[in-house]
Amino acid sequence: MSGPILFINPNSSVKVTEGIAAALAPLQLLSGPEFEAVCVPHGPATIASAEDAARAAVDVLEVARNRPDCSAYVIACFSDPGLDVLRAVLPQPVLGLQEASILTAMARADLYGIIALGRRSVARHRLRLRQMGVLERMVEELPLNDASAEDVGHSEEVFEEALRLGQRLKNGGAGALVLGCAGFAPRRAALEERLQMAVIDPVQAAGGMALIATLK
Repeated sequence: MSGPILFINPNSSVKVTEGIAAALAPLQLLSGPEFEAVCVPHGPATIASAEDAARAAVDVLEVARNRPDCSAYVIACFSDPGLDVLRAVLPQPVLGLQEASILTAMARADLYGIIALGRRSVARHRLRLRQMGVLERMVEELPLNDASAEDVGHSEEVFEEALRLGQRLKNGGAGALVLGCAGFAPRRAALEERLQMAVIDPVQAAGGMALIATLK
């Protein structure tokens, strides 16, 4: 199938969705499928709670079912809401940001750490990490102070907080830092330069894997 690789952002933020598209632009191949990023207009501004994630699973499934032309789907939310369901019902490859970024981090370093939006996110992420069987390679997951998906990509205050948390994870032995939200995409390069360690943007990690999954 030659259709686009569709990134489905289950929150309603146009700004975050534009950041996803910008992060994917360097990965675009002249002969490969195009990347497309969409949001869910009726979704919350940030997928913050377990209820948000549960509703997001239904939303991403609906969006994907309405786009059978796509060659692959990426759930553009770090909690990977609906990942198992989409894989069960769709014939195309389906990827999730959390799974892709953790696998990428482990390809770059023995130990990794994660920065989450807030404390409520950590429990959801840990459940997925336990399912993946990769908890023993995580140094720690540290939460921001309930930052929004937009703020992690644009707020200077949140950027400085992310730097502090990233340094703590590096000091604790992490060789790779995973950014726990699609909204972080505009900040990856700056964080990597300041921290002097591998910083994994989940959007780009999933984009690279989706390309491999769709190449003929």
